Amino acid sequence: MKLKSKALIGQLGDVDLRLLRVFKAVADCGGMAAAELELNIAISTISRHVKDLEQRLGLTLCRRGRAGFALTPEGEQLVEAAEALLSATDEFRGRLHEIHQRLGGDLHVALFEKTASNPQAQIHRAVAAFRAAAPEVMLHLHVGSIAAIERGVMDGAFQLGIVPEHKRSDSLAYDELFGETMLLYAAPGHPWFEERKRAPGWAELRQQDLAALGYHSPNLLLTHAKGLSRSASATDQEAVATLVLSGCFVGFLPDHYAAPFVRMGQLRAVNPRVLKYDCQFSCICRRAPEPARAAQAFRQALIQAHTMAT
Repeated sequence: MKLKSKALIGQLGDVDLRLLRVFKAVADCGGMAAAELELNIAISTISRHVKDLEQRLGLTLCRRGRAGFALTPEGEQLVEAAEALLSATDEFRGRLHEIHQRLGGDLHVALFEKTASNPQAQIHRAVAAFRAAAPEVMLHLHVGSIAAIERGVMDGAFQLGIVPEHKRSDSLAYDELFGETMLLYAAPGHPWFEERKRAPGWAELRQQDLAALGYHSPNLLLTHAKGLSRSASATDQEAVATLVLSGCFVGFLPDHYAAPFVRMGQLRAVNPRVLKYDCQFSCICRRAPEPARAAQAFRQALIQAHTMAT
């Protein structure tokens, strides 16, 4: 439902951009109370900003009350439009810093999950080197699925992404960084948790209830290549681990992530010499337009950190 006040559709100013950032934070957080911590401003101020934006645009953007917070159809469309606009303004600020020959602005980097515990990953060292070289850059780290990261890099929401490779895109540039070993695990309650006289192989695994990632990934490629069938689908590694820990399924997990569960006797790798596969993690960025200087600097920090570690 449109508001009675006349929409101020015309040139956008700093006030409009500020209100859009507040509204996008509210939408991303799922409500004003949750956005209070994210924005570090009082909920009453957030509410006033959202009302101001609604009046300026002549639209009702969200419903709030006892039933909870919900975006209107117009609000959902505005979130998408605001994301594109704010991404463009961040890129413009980055370019402006380039003109001034200094590294500044905002840099958005997206990581695939569970990389911090991987001893081969040196992302933290790259962050330290980049921070020392570019202290004025506001670094934003995001975690997401492979598809979400690739899509975000392509549309400019993220300047860089770090993902396990599964299928290369011609529109992206790839820098190989580090590897990861995936092993098959079982938990107490599953017959494969106990040592067996004959270690099972791929043929036996085809008969087992397998928990696996449900989106395009090296995990899904392996499932198809080996003729495995999923009995349970997971959105991330945490979900795979939870399913495996139930004792009802087996599933592939990063060996470094599973290590604490193994030490506590909650998981056991099944025939790790055979039932395993390796992933190659790479830094991705758009081929065109050329990444901003801050993104290039972080990209080089990643390459150097991982080259020194090998």
